[in-house]
Amino acid sequence: MNLEYSAALAAHAAARYEPAGRMAYKWAQGKLGGDPLFMGVLRHGLIRDGESVLDLGCGQGLLAAWLLDACAQHAQGNWYEELPAPPRDLQLRGIELFSADVARANIALGASADIRCGDICKEDFGSADVAVIMDVLHYVEHAAQEDVLRRVFAALRPGGRLLLRVGNADAGWGFRWSNWVDKAVVLARNRTLCKLWCRPMTEWIGLLESLGFSVKQLPMSEGTKFANVLLVAERT
Repeated sequence: MNLEYSAALAAHAAARYEPAGRMAYKWAQGKLGGDPLFMGVLRHGLIRDGESVLDLGCGQGLLAAWLLDACAQHAQGNWYEELPAPPRDLQLRGIELFSADVARANIALGASADIRCGDICKEDFGSADVAVIMDVLHYVEHAAQEDVLRRVFAALRPGGRLLLRVGNADAGWGFRWSNWVDKAVVLARNRTLCKLWCRPMTEWIGLLESLGFSVKQLPMSEGTKFANVLLVAERT
């Protein structure tokens, strides 16, 4: 993948957040430009034309911004020829606990996505073709994780997919580094320490399979020090 092209795409998507304030814009710049998940979604064709996408714990809606801007760039002919065409005509929804992030998302995305404030441990998910949970589940206890995943399975249409990125608790130093960063972010944001409810990768996969998912793994920490894996779990 051409790194200059990837950076340009990230910059375009991040620009949506300028009206939401400096903090929102800088966070979008750093996350979209440095997190391999966003380009990975496009490279692996994980979301398809016309699908309903539900992003759980969506923050300020960065995935929606990324997908929307990818479509806009493709339509203008600004596209890297080795990258698959981005998915079009998506229905984009998100649920986020922090109201400030929801406000930023709504400023940046407008009517192009439905981003609502709520707790994913309590909210009704409706139905979707794709559910996304990116670096979120380890903030809730194990029983709540299982309940969320069970309800995601029920919400997905047959053939639907869950894109679940988690840390691998068996991954040694990379996992410890990930945990330290997560705790530091929470401390800076909420001025409180938090417990993280993590699992080894075999346990994550076993849990998903026990719920009826078919699971495959995609490494998703390229270019970072983290030990993240994207689990693509299909409801068969």
